[in-house]
Amino acid sequence: MEFMSNSSGFDENKPSLFELISETQLRDLLEPSVRYLLGAVTERHPRYLIHIFNRFDEVYALVMLLVERHYLKSWGGSFTENFYGIKRERVLAFPNLPRASAAAPDVLREATKLGKKEIWKSLFMIVGVPYLKRKLDDAYEIHAGGAAANLFGSSYSQRDQLREGATIQEKIRHWLKIILRKIYPTLNAIYYLSMLSFNLAYLFDKSHYHTPFHFLIKLRMRRLNEADYRAHELANNASSRHFGLPSITLTSLLNPAFLSKVLLPKLMDSLKLLLPTSIFFLKFLEWWYASDFARQLSVKTNATIELPPPKQGPTPPAEKEMKVFPKGVKVVGLPEDSKCCPICKDEITNPTATQTGYVFCYPCVFKWVNEGGDGEGRCPVTGVKLLNGVDGLRRLMV
Repeated sequence: MEFMSNSSGFDENKPSLFELISETQLRDLLEPSVRYLLGAVTERHPRYLIHIFNRFDEVYALVMLLVERHYLKSWGGSFTENFYGIKRERVLAFPNLPRASAAAPDVLREATKLGKKEIWKSLFMIVGVPYLKRKLDDAYEIHAGGAAANLFGSSYSQRDQLREGATIQEKIRHWLKIILRKIYPTLNAIYYLSMLSFNLAYLFDKSHYHTPFHFLIKLRMRRLNEADYRAHELANNASSRHFGLPSITLTSLLNPAFLSKVLLPKLMDSLKLLLPTSIFFLKFLEWWYASDFARQLSVKTNATIELPPPKQGPTPPAEKEMKVFPKGVKVVGLPEDSKCCPICKDEITNPTATQTGYVFCYPCVFKWVNEGGDGEGRCPVTGVKLLNGVDGLRRLMV
């Protein structure tokens, strides 16, 4: 594995394929993670966020366009590429210059750094291509069949046949669906095969590009070096001196130039700290809910908490309010008010639920299950026998 990850010889600035694959997987995880978090918040505040959630793909693409543009201009790489210490650079006529990179790293950096055209090409590759692919995947699943066609057969594909007297727009839409159904699977297969071919060529040092998109825009991936960090620090110091950070006032905070040149870049750079922190937090939650440690701790905690018996027992229900089921099982009827206990008919205090789902006062149901009824620990309403007797009672937090 060490040979496969470092098959580039003496080129220490060339990242391994496994680093690039990890970066791609991290980038692919951002979109569903943000969608899930936004969906959870939208459930609590649908009035304000439902329109944003319904147009999530467009909003996410716009936000990532701003974030990726900042990182491409500042670091020469995308947000996730910078997280792995990787940048993009233009390919020179003589791409393998180990002596030049060691002797004059600043000069080589200026010669290979991204220009405006390369930045916009990279933005289209990082933001535009995934957005278009998501839209095509959704269109194929919804309009052309997708998994539903494989499940329901040809009848699903025939559900939207062209009707007689269709308009020109309906005919165009119908033929676009047919083209998408026939061509898109082949294009999708070509896409993944080309990605695999470039990955293998990059792995065995036969190509400078690990994807066909990098080949088309003539950009290769390199590791960040000391010259990159030094240039970024000089740029930040120059911006700070220009706007005078020590004298920040309310007027300067409302200045558009200050917001775009100083404050916004600081917020963008802080995302580098937010990403690993959020990953660690999510992994910790995943481990906590999946491990036996949390389950055993919960069992031990519940075992140490013993429910004390009530100090005063309830008033037994009148005989006329009790119903006798077959086999001598006695039950009580439900009160008209759901806030009242079915046993004592008063307002529920210290609510406790049985396994059948009914709620009673804790003293009432404790005495009923432990002593009352037929003495076999049955539900006061249904007469169903409760598992574990009083140990099966669950007190509720209201």
